[in-house]
Amino acid sequence: MATDYYAVLGVPRDASQDQIKKAFRRLARELHPDVNPDPKTQERFKEINAAYEVLSDPQKKQVYDLGGDPMSGAGGGGAGGFGGGFGNFSDIMDAFFGTASQRGPRSRTRRGQDAMIRLEVELNEAAFGTTKDIQVDTAVVCTTCSGEGAAPGTSAQTCDMCRGRGEVSQVTRSFLGQVMTSRPCPQCQGFGTVVPTPCPECAGDGRVRSRRTLTVKIPAGVDNGTRIQLAGEGEVGPGGGPAGDLYVEIHEVPHPVFQRRGDDMHCTVTIPMTAAALGTKVPLETLDGLEEVDIRPGTQSGQSIPLHQRGVTHLRGGGRGDLIVHVEVTTPTKLDPEQEELLRRLAKLRGEERPTGEFKPGQQGLFSRLKDAFNGR
Repeated sequence: MATDYYAVLGVPRDASQDQIKKAFRRLARELHPDVNPDPKTQERFKEINAAYEVLSDPQKKQVYDLGGDPMSGAGGGGAGGFGGGFGNFSDIMDAFFGTASQRGPRSRTRRGQDAMIRLEVELNEAAFGTTKDIQVDTAVVCTTCSGEGAAPGTSAQTCDMCRGRGEVSQVTRSFLGQVMTSRPCPQCQGFGTVVPTPCPECAGDGRVRSRRTLTVKIPAGVDNGTRIQLAGEGEVGPGGGPAGDLYVEIHEVPHPVFQRRGDDMHCTVTIPMTAAALGTKVPLETLDGLEEVDIRPGTQSGQSIPLHQRGVTHLRGGGRGDLIVHVEVTTPTKLDPEQEELLRRLAKLRGEERPTGEFKPGQQGLFSRLKDAFNGR
């Protein structure tokens, strides 16, 4: 009398493949010899494996449902040799560890890798934003075969070793008995198809290298290391698969005058000590054009003067940073007799007991003459 495989697994005759697999996993966890070493349990375990081997295979299941012997003839001889031995080893592992191995052939079409290039920008471009054309050298879809990988007029064919399954089975012996294991087909590498005549342009890969020109929008406020993502502009995948993303990494070219610190900019202006004492206006070419920096009387070396909203635009949010002007006061190293005499008179007027403080009457005029003398007037 033929075994009722549906009754062995405890499922109805119209059970789906998902129901059959769940029933097998549940019973395998209960009856596995490592869990329950009872000899009767081991016989029961072999029965559920034999039932699952038939009911999980559409061809064998069809033969069984029609009243035939699914374990005889082509495709059943290997399993029939051990009459109801273990099913596919990956299903047993799945029953214990909850991991499902990928069944069937794997696709030749896969997503491409991401790519990254460096782009140099000037300080004013980083501060206000710009657009730039860049050249990228990436993989693109082969136009000769449209990503199929086969030469024009040909196509991929079903692998005759695995018959399109992408994997081959092998029966081995273990401490559990005879076990059927599966591995990727060595002839088609698991794809289930072979390409007898590869495309001469891409050698069957479905993609070729090409140089393209892209226009990139650089937002205002980018800094060193900022990455701009261009979705779908990276490497096209094998088999003409979807392209990865392209990342443009910003590198800011050092400016000859300004140093950037975050969104603020810094620069240094050098003035003579007379200008620092009397005050002056220094012209400065900023990113916004020519401006005058107001040096107040008595400015000391190292003092900073902020020019608000003259820095870099904030990348996120409105407004801009500041331009910080650092003042450096120079002291003359070589004086002519007239300049030296004027400085001596100044020192005498100030008096050593008054190294700091306000000008005494007549000192302002002396400073003016000293300034004119230093400037050669």
